[in-house]
Amino acid sequence: MTVVDRFLQYVKFDTQSDELTNMTPSTPGQMIFARELEKELRAMGLSDITLDDNGYLMATLPSNTDRKVPTIGFIAHLDTSPDMSGRHVSPRIVQSYDGADITLNSAEGIVLSPSQFPELLSYKGQDLIVTDGTTLLGADDKAGIAEIITAVDYLMHHPEIKHGDIRIAFNPDEEIGKGAHKFDVEHFGAEWAYTMDGGEVGELEYENFNAAVAKVTFKGCNVHPGYAKHKMLNSIRVANQFVIMLPRWETPEHTEGYEGFYHLVSIEGSVEQTVLTYIIRDHDRDRFERRKKELEHLTRKINNEFPGCASIEIKDQYYNMREKIEPMMHIVDIAIQAMKDAGVTPKVQPIRGGTDGAQLSFKGLPCPNIFAGGLNFHGRYEFVPVPSMEKATQVIVEIARIVAER
Repeated sequence: MTVVDRFLQYVKFDTQSDELTNMTPSTPGQMIFARELEKELRAMGLSDITLDDNGYLMATLPSNTDRKVPTIGFIAHLDTSPDMSGRHVSPRIVQSYDGADITLNSAEGIVLSPSQFPELLSYKGQDLIVTDGTTLLGADDKAGIAEIITAVDYLMHHPEIKHGDIRIAFNPDEEIGKGAHKFDVEHFGAEWAYTMDGGEVGELEYENFNAAVAKVTFKGCNVHPGYAKHKMLNSIRVANQFVIMLPRWETPEHTEGYEGFYHLVSIEGSVEQTVLTYIIRDHDRDRFERRKKELEHLTRKINNEFPGCASIEIKDQYYNMREKIEPMMHIVDIAIQAMKDAGVTPKVQPIRGGTDGAQLSFKGLPCPNIFAGGLNFHGRYEFVPVPSMEKATQVIVEIARIVAER
């Protein structure tokens, strides 16, 4: 079975995660998918297959060499984003893409166009898998799952390629930031691993944001507006005053590369109470800490003007895995060499977001992130070039080979 065959099967499973259920996995579809994958891995003849009650599926491709070779792992996540429906995904293959607009849904006038998404033109002449415009596709991260299983299947049928023990794992709830929370690193038993969860072909990432979430609460006092002079305190207006105190250019829409930001993600308010929810992001740990202190400073300024009005709660989410990867840079070098050997130009860049690999790195499993090939994740315009998935599969095989040779 090819990587495309597997992928087209996998996207049929509705595995959207849901951060409101407080369960693991957060939705039943993820466990249904995990059980089907477990059957597939058993039919392939893999060893040490386990699926726990939280939806973490692990397995081993045993070593085929007498040499002492480090045990390495490959990881992808079961869930798709809550941002758009993943139910009844209906993919199709656009063969030999010609560079023109792609009509995804003629009835609703939904078009995937290079005028809006110029990266399409980089894949002219290639077969593309697209949506029907009513759902996301699920290449994030079912492409990664398909690539890992296809690579393991290839290694099983090509014993001339020597490799050590290869551990694979598929986990739930990455899209809601909980993918690594119940990941049993000790049971996984790898010295290091790679998440197959990046974007376009060639991406290799071992740096990500430091991340925190902040909730700023403003208490007001509601009085009949006809008699409110010197009595009313409108928490919405105070919250608005707080918002404009932050630098307007340090927001997602004005930043790129290594630039951090404050991102106001929600406002819930009335005269009596308003809550602002921010996410704070920065690659540099010192700047990250300063950003948190700035929010605390602004909260104190509000309270100086409106005593007792504002309170803040800040919770760290994850940290930049670079500090855990740098002492083991050979694992990045191996991935770079594997890409070159597979005919892929490496694009080493920071992740402007998070990854399971970041949390896993801080749990003792250094874990850079490698491309899975998809683009425009989390929406109706998501697509994945077939050659990109094939290259990702080759990169996994090459990593296994290089580790055994070294």
